[in-house]
Amino acid sequence: MRVLMIEDAEDLAEGVVAHLGRSGVVCDLATSVEAARDFRAVQGYDAILLDINLPDGSGLGFLDEIRGGGDRIPVLMLTALTAVEDRVAALDKGADDYLGKPFDQRELEARLRALVRRDADRKSEQITLGPLVYAPKDRSATLGGKRLNLTAREAAVLDALIRHEGQFLSKARLYDSLYGFEDADVGVNAIELYIARLRKKFSGSGVAITTQRGVGYRIGLHG
Repeated sequence: MRVLMIEDAEDLAEGVVAHLGRSGVVCDLATSVEAARDFRAVQGYDAILLDINLPDGSGLGFLDEIRGGGDRIPVLMLTALTAVEDRVAALDKGADDYLGKPFDQRELEARLRALVRRDADRKSEQITLGPLVYAPKDRSATLGGKRLNLTAREAAVLDALIRHEGQFLSKARLYDSLYGFEDADVGVNAIELYIARLRKKFSGSGVAITTQRGVGYRIGLHG
């Protein structure tokens, strides 16, 4: 899971980033609305943690911008404004949940995972690529009707590739998908190993992972 946190209280934000990281959640931090726009321009996210009072604008205004563009990404508001009217205003503008400061990190993580899980249930339960059928919910896959035996790391790399079918993902981006594994002290080049293993599993199926030197890897149907 990858989330974007938009929060200018850096001590608080760094604590959240560290806590989520230990749980296997990649969390990018933007300290302003403008920085958040820049992050979203180059990176996709599973959810957004959004403060209301930001140095260059209102989080509610940014939420309006997101929803106005038709984006239904889960948004969890984080703010010191805890009056009922503030909560109602955020929810009316399209927020999915609301958590007042100060908060318990465990509750934040639980609410975040619930929102992402709800969003996943709302979307298609399976992604199909030719003979490959992938279930994001439990990161399982079948190929030609037979279940693939995937390690957790292989499944994480496949998850990133198939969610961005047709797009090249860099080694660094794929390495991000492994963030949070307890022994994730391996280098970025270890991605080559997981790609090789997946290619071997897909051999002869028509599903291929192609490489563009200096750019990255892309999954698709061969020919």
